[in-house]
Amino acid sequence: MRSIIDLQRQLVPDLLETVRLRYSILHQVLIADMIGRRSLAASLGMTERVLRAETDFLKEQGFLEINASGMRVSQSGRRLLEEMEPVLSGLLGLSNLEEQLRGRFGLSKVVIVPGDSDTSSSTKQELGRAGATVLQQHLREGDVVAVTGGSTLAQVAVHLTSPVAHPSNLFVPARGGLGESLEYQASTIVSAMAKRTGAQYRMLHVPDQLSEEAYTSLMHEPGVKEIVGVIRSARIVIHGIGDAMLMARRRRVDAEVVEALKAEGALAEAWGYYFDRSGAVVHKMPTAGIRLEEIMTTEVVIGVAGGRSKAEAIAAVLRFGHQDVLVTDEAAALEIVALTE
Repeated sequence: MRSIIDLQRQLVPDLLETVRLRYSILHQVLIADMIGRRSLAASLGMTERVLRAETDFLKEQGFLEINASGMRVSQSGRRLLEEMEPVLSGLLGLSNLEEQLRGRFGLSKVVIVPGDSDTSSSTKQELGRAGATVLQQHLREGDVVAVTGGSTLAQVAVHLTSPVAHPSNLFVPARGGLGESLEYQASTIVSAMAKRTGAQYRMLHVPDQLSEEAYTSLMHEPGVKEIVGVIRSARIVIHGIGDAMLMARRRRVDAEVVEALKAEGALAEAWGYYFDRSGAVVHKMPTAGIRLEEIMTTEVVIGVAGGRSKAEAIAAVLRFGHQDVLVTDEAAALEIVALTE
């Protein structure tokens, strides 16, 4: 496959750009479900005249359906997108990048989507779709899945689907999270994931941050103790990765704690723990839910995070050494490779 792709690049220099353009058009229409030509042109940064020629071609090939309401991807177009993904990764050089990260951090799998989710909402949506696909690939009947909050995991929930119901699966929040925006709370996300897959879900109605006294008291409550036990038994954990200072501000962490985090060199936050550049834990927020002890023994740990601005944070969590799968974007991946050379 590699030699064929290299030959194609030499024989047809503009092949990559044509393939990438048509893939981008189909992919953007798929994300939107139904979209008009003007809106599509604006989202892709193209003129309507150039876009019309491409969409007419894709319609003739049976990959797009176009009517007065707009355009949508046909079933054959959906199949084409699925089949194109590994080929496109080769054409864009992403498979090499995936292998670099996989080997460098001892991961079982790395999935990289094109673009930079810092600057492109469609890249962030694609990050969510890729995360959903990876989660579906690992799900077994009877699994407990612990999920963290955040905008990226909310996108994973949007794209998670199943043709059949899975009533034996259980989605649970990885920890408390009442301090976050409602749409990005872990409890909201697990509810959406369960509904989209016909699974069950449980809630953990406790704040994201607790004092030591409140934590000790809550953990003696039978209801809280029981659900926390379920969370800590999860076979799969799927989580986001945040910039340490940004997450501390978002969670209204006390000023003195923020200063301590800066002094300790905190770069990343995941599961309520803060990590420095080397992957060492420098601070832990008292919170009900999953702990590092569980992360270190969980069978499948899936991180979903992207954007060039998060590269240092992602690298810090990867250096912690207990990640199995990473789903990220091209911009973050390139920066991580540069940072770790």
